[in-house]
Amino acid sequence: MAPGVRVARGSSAYPVRVKYVIVIPDGGADLAVPDLGDRTPFQAAKMPVLDSLARAGRVGVAATTPPKFDAGSDVCSMSLLGYDPARFHTGRAPIEAAALGMTLKPTDWIFRLNLVTAGEPGTPDAGLMLDHSAGAITDAEARTLVADLLAHWRRVAPLDAEGLSLTPGVSYRNILVDHAARDYRTLITTPPHEIPRQPWARSMPRASGASSEHAARLSRLMQASADFLPAHPINRSRRDRGLRPATMAWIWGQGTAPSLPSFHARFGLQGAMITSVDLLAGIAALIGWERLQVPGLTSYHDTDYAAQGRATCEAMDRYDIVCCHVESPDELSHQGDWKAKVEALEAIDRHIMAPLVARLASFGDPASDPAATGWRLLYMPDHYTLTSTRKHDATPVPFLIAGAFIRSAVERPFTESAALSSDLRIERGHELMDYFLNSALAHVRPIAPAARSGITGLNP
Repeated sequence: MAPGVRVARGSSAYPVRVKYVIVIPDGGADLAVPDLGDRTPFQAAKMPVLDSLARAGRVGVAATTPPKFDAGSDVCSMSLLGYDPARFHTGRAPIEAAALGMTLKPTDWIFRLNLVTAGEPGTPDAGLMLDHSAGAITDAEARTLVADLLAHWRRVAPLDAEGLSLTPGVSYRNILVDHAARDYRTLITTPPHEIPRQPWARSMPRASGASSEHAARLSRLMQASADFLPAHPINRSRRDRGLRPATMAWIWGQGTAPSLPSFHARFGLQGAMITSVDLLAGIAALIGWERLQVPGLTSYHDTDYAAQGRATCEAMDRYDIVCCHVESPDELSHQGDWKAKVEALEAIDRHIMAPLVARLASFGDPASDPAATGWRLLYMPDHYTLTSTRKHDATPVPFLIAGAFIRSAVERPFTESAALSSDLRIERGHELMDYFLNSALAHVRPIAPAARSGITGLNP
C-alpha cells in the first residue's frame, strides 16, 4: 500500500463497508504525577484492552488546539471530530445551546453560565474560586437556582437584566442569552475552571470600546448573584449535608450561533453521539449526528460505565460511526484527584473498551476476508487536563487508531511519552478525522501534496 492514501468516497469502486467508533476519555492525558511514581495516569492505569489495541494499531499525536486558541473542550472536541475551529468555532456557549435545541437569531449572543463555589466573606477562602461545578450540583437544584436567580436580577437590576433569558442545562452548566443585539465582539471572559483557588475578581468580564459597558453589566450581574445565592434555601441545605453550595453565577464562553456542514455531507457517514454533557451533544447536533440518551450517565466517576459500553455496542448496528464520550477523567482532573482519574481510565477499559472490542470483532477483517464489513477505532482524549494545576493544557494529545488495514512497524504502548516519540504526527488536529476514516483502505487514490502538508508519518 502506498504511503498516504485516501478512499475515493462516493465512488462505485469503494468496496469496504467499515464500521467506525471513537472513544474520548475527556482530559485523560496528563503530566507525570509524583504520587504515581512520576508516571501519568495513563501510565499507571491497568488497561489490558487498550494495551492490546496499541500493540496491533498505530499510536501518534495530534495538535487539537490551533494557534491563538485556548485548550478548551469546545475547540479541541471540534478539532477531534474533523472541524477546523479557525473556520467554524464562534464560542463555547453556542455549541451547548445547540444541544438544548434553542432557536436563536444571528444577533443573539450566547453565554455559558456556571453555578460555582466561591469563597465567602469572613472565611479563609474569601474571594477565591473554589469549584467550577458547585460540588457537582444536581440538575434539580440547579434549575431552581437558575429560575430564582433570573427573577432576582429582574427585581434588583432590571436594566442590566433587560433582554436576557436563562436556560438550565446539565448540573452546573446553564445558558444565558442576550437577545438585545448588544455588541460583545471585544469581550474577554475567563473559564472558571482555569482559575482554581485564584481570586475571581481579577477575571471578571472585560472589554474595550463599545463592549466595555456590556462587560460592566455582566460583572454587576455576577456580583448580584454572589449577594443572592449563598443564602438560598438550596444552598443552606447543601451546607447542612456537607456539600459545596452554589454561591455565584459565572458568565463566560460567549459567541453567536455557528453553522457547520454536516458530517454526512463531508464524509458520507451517519453518526451518533453518546455523552453526558451538552457540549459534545451540541457539536453532534451541529454536524447532524443523533444524540443517544443512556440512563445512568453522569459527568463524574459515579457514571454507569457499563451502560455506556452496552449502548455503544448496540449503536454500532444502526450507525456508520459512533462516538462514546466519557467526561469523568476531565472532571476528576479539575478536582486534582489523580487516584480517581486512574480508576476512571481503568473503568473505561474494563466496562467500555472490553465489550466494544468484542463487538467490533464480529465485523471481521477485510484484509483477510474480502466479504467482511471491517471496523476501525479511534481512542483519543480531546486535550490534556493536569491534575497538578487542575487546568487544561495545549500539549498535542496521544491517539490510537486500530482496525482494518492499520498496521505499525513499531509497537508502542498508549502513553503520552510513547505517542510523542511516534513519527505519526497530525499538526492540524482537524485533519486526523480524514486519516482515521480513509487512510489505507482498498481502491484508493494518492493524497495531493498540499492536502498532506499538515500530516507526517503516514505510512500505514
